[in-house]
Amino acid sequence: MGRSLSPFERLRPRMNDIIGDGGILKEVVQPGEGPPVPENASVLIHYSGFLEYSDQPFETTTHLKYPQMMKLGRDVTLAGLELGLLTMKKGEFSRFLLQPQYAYGEMGCPPFIPTAAVVLYEVQILDYLDSGQVDDFITMSLEQQNTVPMSTLLEVVNTLRSFGNRFFNQNRYYNAKDRYKQAMTLLGNRGTQSDLEKERIKTALLPLYLNISLAELRLERPHKALKYGNKALEIDSANTKALFRCGQAYLELHEYASAHCCLTSAQAQKPFDSDINNLLRKVTM
Repeated sequence: MGRSLSPFERLRPRMNDIIGDGGILKEVVQPGEGPPVPENASVLIHYSGFLEYSDQPFETTTHLKYPQMMKLGRDVTLAGLELGLLTMKKGEFSRFLLQPQYAYGEMGCPPFIPTAAVVLYEVQILDYLDSGQVDDFITMSLEQQNTVPMSTLLEVVNTLRSFGNRFFNQNRYYNAKDRYKQAMTLLGNRGTQSDLEKERIKTALLPLYLNISLAELRLERPHKALKYGNKALEIDSANTKALFRCGQAYLELHEYASAHCCLTSAQAQKPFDSDINNLLRKVTM
């Protein structure tokens, strides 16, 4: 009888060699959707690293409610893990078996990683953002930014807004506001606009103004919340969210007549909205 196979040896036949030298093997456990992760992207991942014969990971993020956004080329330090991530799609869960030259090298990383260790990583891509495109755009001069297609500018703005939304969902309101304002500034820098471009910029500015207004409310700065709520109303005077944000800001400023005016206008648009109706009751108490 031959010797029994080790755990990693049993895994290998199910895995694909992703770069051709046997150094990074991959098994897709749950497929993802859409295009693969682009170079220099920022990725939101859960991952766990295992040594052979160990049930417990030597590192893991699975206990974190909000794992840190990691930028490829900077925050992901293992070559094999970075190359593996570039093969993954949003929502995908995969295993990677990394030879030492793509992991911790011949030296290992004492006391956790022994010398010349083969390691297994289980990785799930929760989300990714093409921050490489944002970095490239921001390093351009204003003149260069104005020569890129409008569609590229809007992609950059949407990525920044997505970063802001992620910060907002983690209650990091200052960071969220800064990303929204960065996007707003890029839109404001766009020169020589046609009527069509002006409309597309207004359409992109509206959710940014609404998001900044909400972030300012969370930061307990109703004057600034009101400023950006009113900017949103300049674009769309019947926007329910903008009317509601202004109503919230006026209420915090104890300007009850103005709050009542905004909220009744919002209620006319959405008569059964519980948030609007509840705040309106507060104003009229």
